[in-house]
Amino acid sequence: MPSAVRPVGTAAATRRSGVVKFTNCLLVKGTDLVHEDLWVSSVTGKILNGQELLYGHLTAPDDIIDLGGRILSPGLIDVQLNGAYGFDFSVIPEDGSIAYGKGVQQVNRNLVKGGVTSYLPTLTSQRPEVYHKALPYLSPSGSTRDPNLGSESLGAHCEGPFISPTKNGIHNVSVLQVPHDGIASLAVCYGPSNLTHPTPIKLVTLAPELPGALPAIQSLASLGIIASIGHSEATYEEAKLGIKAGATSITHLFNAMKPLHHRNPGIFGLLGTASSSISKPYFGIIADGIHIHPTSIKIAYNAHPEGLILVTDAMRLAGMPDGVYDWTNGSRIVKEGALLTLEENGKIAGSSIELIDCVTNFMNWTGASVPEALKAVTETPASMLGLGGVKGSLQEGADADLTVLDVLEGAIGEDKRVVVDQVWKFGVKVHDREGQLRG
Repeated sequence: MPSAVRPVGTAAATRRSGVVKFTNCLLVKGTDLVHEDLWVSSVTGKILNGQELLYGHLTAPDDIIDLGGRILSPGLIDVQLNGAYGFDFSVIPEDGSIAYGKGVQQVNRNLVKGGVTSYLPTLTSQRPEVYHKALPYLSPSGSTRDPNLGSESLGAHCEGPFISPTKNGIHNVSVLQVPHDGIASLAVCYGPSNLTHPTPIKLVTLAPELPGALPAIQSLASLGIIASIGHSEATYEEAKLGIKAGATSITHLFNAMKPLHHRNPGIFGLLGTASSSISKPYFGIIADGIHIHPTSIKIAYNAHPEGLILVTDAMRLAGMPDGVYDWTNGSRIVKEGALLTLEENGKIAGSSIELIDCVTNFMNWTGASVPEALKAVTETPASMLGLGGVKGSLQEGADADLTVLDVLEGAIGEDKRVVVDQVWKFGVKVHDREGQLRG
């Protein structure tokens, strides 16, 4: 059902406050859908207290948006995006850094149309010079609060190169490193200026069993950078030491790590009962139907529902037609729908799924409700990133990053599907599925 936009009086039009009221909608609040109105400011880009505005300040909204009973959710957050729409965050174009910056802007403008209002641009394992050139362009980008820029970087995710060579996945083994000197090794690789405040790096994936990894994790935590366990041969005991050192997350659980074994549960064992010494970590899940069996996802969710974060792990081929494409290290990737594989050995080579489709899959595979599924791409990643109440929330004072969603019922025996109808960034509508506002 299309939304109606109604200006409130000619007097209000001459004294516009930038206040927008959403009505006739279902707000995502925790694990519930609540019939409430939502007020936002297109000036501050924040969610407002509607009752206080109306009765305390006698401020009427400039516009009233009737959503026709649809769902109003916080904007989606993807904490692992390697690239999309033909651009790879790990490749510096021949034209140099200026062209790289334009490529990032291209991703931002397209990504927001799928409901992803903020994300972590992710660099796979590369040589140091790539990090030195790329990271300054991937730092948090929301300070301008310009909705026209599209999706917002919350900081870079450095996935490697301090990972196990036997769990490299599609990462080039020749560029992998061991952090022998702890944080000093990371500083040489990423660039010393990129590990000083304010750092462009938000999250680092590394293998805790490598020499020097545990002191590196401790130093990252002291810098306010999230350490995530991944691409690792760690036993349960080694993974537990990583958590004790300060790691708080697992990168794409099940993928590129030892499988669960009844005598040693490995990294998956961290989802077991929390103890006085460690807390259960957050963990990423790629719900594309290729990386992980749906039942494995359900097991992980039941073990630790508060920690599950849906990620795409999407590569630059997301949004591109099927075919065979060159990749960063001389390999070639075969794209067949959502399936990406390395041509030479058939290994899974990332993903090309959209985050909203991960929500749909997760909901249908686990029996989670719509708000429970949305929590895994809003509130939970925001909490993991230390941005609770700022991102991934509809509470007063949070950023007015919003998605208007519809749930399409399938035929008998078919799955439901969640679709993005509108996207609002900092209180301004930037995408409409019918109107296609921003190109």
